[in-house]
Amino acid sequence: MTTSRRTTAGNAGNPAPAGPAPASPAPAGPAPAGRAPAGSDRAAAALSGPLAAPGPQPGGLGARLRLDLSYDGSAFHGWSVQPGLRTVQQVLAEALGRVLALPGPAALTVAGRTDAGVHARGQVAHADVPAAAWAEARETAARRLDRLLPPDVRVRAIGPAPDGFDARFSALWRRYSYRVCDDPSAADPLRRHDTLWYPRPVDVALMNQAARACLGEHDFAAFCRRREGATTVRELLRLEWARAAPGLAVATVTADAFCHNMVRALVGGLLTVGDGRRPPAWPAQVLAARVRDPAVTVAPPHALCLEEVAYPPAPDLAARAQLTRCVRPTPT
Repeated sequence: MTTSRRTTAGNAGNPAPAGPAPASPAPAGPAPAGRAPAGSDRAAAALSGPLAAPGPQPGGLGARLRLDLSYDGSAFHGWSVQPGLRTVQQVLAEALGRVLALPGPAALTVAGRTDAGVHARGQVAHADVPAAAWAEARETAARRLDRLLPPDVRVRAIGPAPDGFDARFSALWRRYSYRVCDDPSAADPLRRHDTLWYPRPVDVALMNQAARACLGEHDFAAFCRRREGATTVRELLRLEWARAAPGLAVATVTADAFCHNMVRALVGGLLTVGDGRRPPAWPAQVLAARVRDPAVTVAPPHALCLEEVAYPPAPDLAARAQLTRCVRPTPT
């Protein structure tokens, strides 16, 4: 069957874990700096919100579509629909509803609900739509979305999802990046919307030393904004800083899932280690307390970008989604 799916490297169909963070256990031996030890990326993820009953997979009268998209979050109030505010979900749902001639905006489920100002290069969503509507629009859907969507949102691929696919619950991991410029002479005005201009130089080695103690499965309550009914247990697979260029430090943060503000709080805590205001042992001490610490500064949102979401092979999608819905107990 012909679809309107457009493919890009690393996002064709069900993307294999092609990013820097492995989706399967690493070989035996010492774990690389900034990554969780081998075997820590078990296929279990806690929810990023309250438990919801599994929705039915579309049958003969429905079609589940997978959408791969990117957006500049600068002018959006985050992903989720909010009355009277411009959000990515609202803009995309309205455009998809028009393309498929639906009675209203399409209902979308997303892999990662980004906050206001946060960008995405590798976001994934799904929509359940009438099969007849997709059959009618499939040849022109991608081109029509290009015309309808504003320039700060692009749908890079759209097409039928494999059986068992759920954009949120089938995911193995999400990978974010955070860009920090710590040298005023290297600040690029053209990158001011996706890079934090930090007023102090930071030591990447010290930040990586502090980050290693946060890897693995923990209760990240100290670095999260709690939501009613949601767990804060997550498995952090990678937290690593590198110099991408002189004056530019970039964090790569990968986990099975993230709770609210988790990435930005981890980044904010590590920056205070990098600039010498806190010792490298401090983030681990905050983490062990399992209580939100007001001394942890949440880094600004504009330098954060969702880079990639990885999924298992098609035969494992439904099992992964079922496993993800199981809330893990708090580690002792």
